[in-house]
Amino acid sequence: MANLEVTPQPRQRRPRPKVVTLTDRAAERVREILAKGEKPYVGLRVGVKNGGCAGQEYVLEYAEAADPLDEVVEDKGVTILVEPKAVLFLIGSEIDYEVNRLSAKFVFHNPNETDACGCGESVTIQPAKLD
Repeated sequence: MANLEVTPQPRQRRPRPKVVTLTDRAAERVREILAKGEKPYVGLRVGVKNGGCAGQEYVLEYAEAADPLDEVVEDKGVTILVEPKAVLFLIGSEIDYEVNRLSAKFVFHNPNETDACGCGESVTIQPAKLD
């Protein structure tokens, strides 16, 4: 009887879900803003900081370059750079761009939000529970 050696094959990793996504309106608006930028920006940096009456605020900034630990998300032709400390707070979030008679703004639809202040400037976010 012959001795057969079986070489284990590396497991193929399943694709990871995107930390954040953009609606079509938000992607279009981000592309417009970046195209009119004062410098050549690589994308939109998204994060969370402590502040406001509910405890945390979303942060959107122009990104001139990716930081080594950023989570890089490509969605609808836009590069989104998620700050490492914000990843667990933003998993599953969708960024929309809403326009009404009195304002135009980016809005986060975040399943990890547990509360928001009355004025809508700050939120309470719990880190996502990973299985």
